[in-house]
Amino acid sequence: MPDTQKKFYLTTPIYYVNARPHIGHAYTTLVADTIARRHRLLGDDTFFLTGTDEHGQKIERSAAAAGIPPQQFTDQVSAEFRILWARMGLTNDDFIRTTEPRHQRGAQRLFADLHQRGQIYLSSYTGQYSIGEEIFVDGPPGTLGPDGRPTETVTEENFFFRLSEYQLPLIDLIESDTLHIQPESRKNEVLSFLRGPISAHLTAKAATDSTVHAEASTPIPPAVILSEAKNPRISPEVPTPPAEIAYSKLGNPYLKGHLRDLSVSRSSFTWGIPVPEPAASETKQKHVIYVWLDALANYMTAIGYGSDDPEKIAQFKNYWPADLHIMAKEITRQHCIYWPAFLLAANLPLPKAITAHGWLLFDDSKMSKSKGNIVRTETILDAFGTEVYAKQFPESTKQEQDLFAADVLRYHLLREVPFGQDGSFSFEAMITRYNADLANGYGNLVSRVLKMIHVEYGSSFTKLQSNHVVMAVYTEDEAELIAYGSEGIERLAELTAKMTSEKPLIDRDLLGQFDFFRYSVDRYLSANSPWKLNRELPDDEARKQEILCTAAESIRIITALLYPILPYAAAKIWTQLGLGDIEVAAKNGDLKDLKWGGLKPGTKLGPLSPIFPRADKGLAQIMTDIESSNIPKPTPSKFVDEKTVNTEPTSAATTDPGAAPRTSDLAEPNPGAQVGASWAPVPELIKTPPHTESPASEAFATAAAASSIPDNPQICIEDFVKIDLRVAQIIVAERIPKADKLLRLEVDLGYEKRQILSGIAEWYTPEELIGRRIVVITNLAPRKMRGLESHGMLLAASNGDNGKPVLATFSEDIALGSRLR
Repeated sequence: MPDTQKKFYLTTPIYYVNARPHIGHAYTTLVADTIARRHRLLGDDTFFLTGTDEHGQKIERSAAAAGIPPQQFTDQVSAEFRILWARMGLTNDDFIRTTEPRHQRGAQRLFADLHQRGQIYLSSYTGQYSIGEEIFVDGPPGTLGPDGRPTETVTEENFFFRLSEYQLPLIDLIESDTLHIQPESRKNEVLSFLRGPISAHLTAKAATDSTVHAEASTPIPPAVILSEAKNPRISPEVPTPPAEIAYSKLGNPYLKGHLRDLSVSRSSFTWGIPVPEPAASETKQKHVIYVWLDALANYMTAIGYGSDDPEKIAQFKNYWPADLHIMAKEITRQHCIYWPAFLLAANLPLPKAITAHGWLLFDDSKMSKSKGNIVRTETILDAFGTEVYAKQFPESTKQEQDLFAADVLRYHLLREVPFGQDGSFSFEAMITRYNADLANGYGNLVSRVLKMIHVEYGSSFTKLQSNHVVMAVYTEDEAELIAYGSEGIERLAELTAKMTSEKPLIDRDLLGQFDFFRYSVDRYLSANSPWKLNRELPDDEARKQEILCTAAESIRIITALLYPILPYAAAKIWTQLGLGDIEVAAKNGDLKDLKWGGLKPGTKLGPLSPIFPRADKGLAQIMTDIESSNIPKPTPSKFVDEKTVNTEPTSAATTDPGAAPRTSDLAEPNPGAQVGASWAPVPELIKTPPHTESPASEAFATAAAASSIPDNPQICIEDFVKIDLRVAQIIVAERIPKADKLLRLEVDLGYEKRQILSGIAEWYTPEELIGRRIVVITNLAPRKMRGLESHGMLLAASNGDNGKPVLATFSEDIALGSRLR
């Protein structure tokens, strides 16, 4: 890395794989992607990490309930995140999985290092354990855990980390902003936990002693922290000392002895990273590393920590410490207390900044599975991609549709949600914002200006020139149009500086200022009406050129600034301006120091087309219907209920949008493709936990053959829209041994591949099926037949007395994944 090039390493939390991705997860990752794009165009050596957290008792039990090994279970759900991030065009440089060997090596090294330094010791504990949250809670047997379910009494031999020794160091680091926590409310929350209930003790002390004295330099006795709901088990080796008031370096009081030691191993289950030697030899039974120590280590293991490879060692030295950790607010304490304490104990540098955003509220209610108001990102991609973009551009690819829809979601979330606070989300609000700001605003401005240039000057700037540096806006009362030169450019320069500053937050007001400039240019055009000027008159012609140059140059600058936020749309506009590939421009530094006059004479406009087709209000109902059709059905189990078996969040704590259950709050057209620098194993067929095997479903003919006289009850349109019919192509067809009627098919839906078993072997040979485009019911509950899972059903007619199935096919070419209506 050149001496003049800055490095910038940012991370999202790794998402827990018992939860399917939703827009809360997408929000965190979109913010990270926007910041990463901004730093790349600044020329920074940027590394953007995301991934999945895949260990713990909850995963072990969920896999058992699904009837598959934990590794297969985690492979399937992790792949959903990777595929979705690729569909959205996210630019993460790596995707770490905690089941990867590189991560296991690094996590074991960190544990061994802490043990060698005397920061980890062996003890035991009996307490009430919440399986859903994988934490111990205070209370008698049967106490309800944070997830609302009864806890289990567990006695375990555990290793403990001496967290109690880091109360004052953490307070001093956070108060001084050496460990920078954003927003301020999260910083204050962490400090209040670290300080303990100091107000109550000060009041009690003052009642008996008018003078309170405490030595800030007093040695720190063993102690802990964390809320009762998040309380880890407490080591008997560290008794709770009497409350004593002390003071930090900045003179703020805190309760010594409030922070206790933290359990960092488990012996009641096996799905985790084994505790390494020599610590393992101290125990009576096998231990696995506690999921928080395991998971948090990913930020280092992904960039080479624990590796013996010289290149990986150099990579770690280059990028660590992280410049920014981004997450949702419910895991701030783990990242701001556990993680820096581990690093301090291991003598490793601390991250420079940690920022936490709020939750997304759907229709003003916090999203939760129990309320049925979880919103999947795929719903927005499918609806905006198919119903808005594909209707305007029927020849567009699925990838283009997805990237357009991802831009819509990016803009809405970044524009509507004040970063760090809870934000409201609704389909109606997203459509309204999209139409107002993008379709009728920015997109309409671009179309108007470029169309006028195309009509008047043949798509070329050769004859369209201006020596004036002019911007124009209305005064506050919009009564008088004023023109100004350098002042207008300075205003844009201020926005540029704000967008490219080191401050690691997305500023919603920034987008509002972009909208102000768009509005200003709109008013400028309306007030000057270049379409009314006569080209035959020299003065009019000069004025028309000046107006169009000013408008086009304004669009260029605004588009360059919006590129990290609207990458797909900005790329299209950049091409229409005749400026080529915006990705190349960003890499070359052309978007870094924007100056007026970038549209040079001789520049020729690219092909023109609408950028943001208008969205119909009925789109909200379509998205609602899509969500309704994707509500998973329960799968009872003696181990766990449907909230654990299905890949949805399991509790209030684990369903908080914006973050996965523990480590919360990131498309890949083909599973198995490389994501960044990581080749993580992805199953060829993406599946969901199977339902109980049903003998009646083995033969397709039994289900398909029916009387030629319909004898079915009528259904409502609401019933019909629950059936998700999609166009698919058969890519693999083969017979199943000892099953005369069944064929095993693999079908390509465009956005994923699936395995379907069909009882059509009597009527179709495998060879004649390959390549056919058929109709598949995609939201049929999976089931097992002959030991294989079938996820979906082919659509066919029953023909003749013997009920021969005739597959529904297409005579015209149609995109894979298209929905039948």
